Formats: sequence, C-alpha cells, structure tokens
Amino acid sequence: PVTAGSIVVPFGHVIGNEKWRGSEIAQKLQGKVRLVFEDGLGLVDFHLSNRTCILYISEADLVAGDEFKRRLVRFRNGSSLGGIVIVERTQISDQYFLAVQKLVVLELGMVLLPVANQGEASQLITQLVSFYVREQSKEQSSNPFLRKQRSQLAEPAVFRTVQQIPGVGKTKALLLLQQFGSIHRICNASVKELEPVVGQAVAQQIHSF
Repeated sequence: PVTAGSIVVPFGHVIGNEKWRGSEIAQKLQGKVRLVFEDGLGLVDFHLSNRTCILYISEADLVAGDEFKRRLVRFRNGSSLGGIVIVERTQISDQYFLAVQKLVVLELGMVLLPVANQGEASQLITQLVSFYVREQSKEQSSNPFLRKQRSQLAEPAVFRTVQQIPGVGKTKALLLLQQFGSIHRICNASVKELEPVVGQAVAQQIHSF
C-alpha cells in the first residue's frame, strides 16, 4: 500500500502505473501533461500530486466480478492518500454502477467520477492536474521561499540525472533540487551543506561522487 509522502510527484507531472504504458489514456495524456511511468505503484493507477491518486475501474473490471472491490477496500485500509475512483460507466457496466457508487461514496468515503471511456478519463485527469498546478502556484506566490524551487523541478531530465547519484532516490533528488536549485550547485555543495538535506552518509556519497 502507498502512504502519503512515499511517492513524490514533481510539479505539473502525473506518475502512471507501468501497466498503462501504450494505453489510450496514456496516448491522450501525452502532450497535455508530463506523464512518467513507474513500476511499484501497487493498487494505484495514477498519482496526480503527493497526496492525491486515481484508481481506475474499467468496464472489464466491473463485469469480471468483485476483484475491484477488494482492491478499493485494500487501498482504503492501507493508504492515507486521497483516492479518486474513476469508473467506466457504459451501457454494459451501467447495471453495476449503483452498487459501485454505494461502495465508493457511502462505505469508503472516496470521490467517484464516472466516464464513458478512456478518452474522457484522460480529459478529466488533465483538468485535475491543471487544478493542482493552479493551487500550488497560488501557494507559491504567497510563499516567497517556495518561488525559487520550481524552475528546475519541472525538468524531468534534471530530476532523473540527480537520481543517478549513489544513495539518492526520488525523494532525496527532489529535496536536493528544492534546496540547491541546480545540479551545478549540488556538485559544489560541501558535506556540511548537504547533511541537513540528506543526512550524513548520503552527503558523503554525493560529495565523493
């Protein structure tokens, strides 16, 4: 299960479960949002922000039986993330919709958004991402300390490069870029400057690297 804070979603990005690579949703999202695929997202299909994710229930899932219910309950019990459930409501799956609505909204207390198909789902995801970007921008403009952090973070290549440093994963890469602003400044930082951000052992590794 994924808990809040264990997945770091860079500003304006969507992190998608590897199983969606090549899907209609992924194709329609390309060019509209920055989509990065990851293994190991478990029950989650897409992460929109550090605290919000999407669980997608397709027409096939609904027709196939109760597995999707078990997945939702497992997510709810094991995660502190805000889950949005997107459900394909089609002529075939319509008969199951009320039961799904009751489970998701009344029993699990999650948000339920019906869509007709994957194309509509991709539009919805795009709208949600632009909403989160607007919210974060508002937060930034009211907080002068956050302003300088964002320019480099939006660059996936920079983010990936920092992750190549031994001992640095996604979370530490993001913290380093937030603190230092560029790869150049990370390279020139002393162990003393690095320690408060990543701890002593990793600070030593970064410095020698």
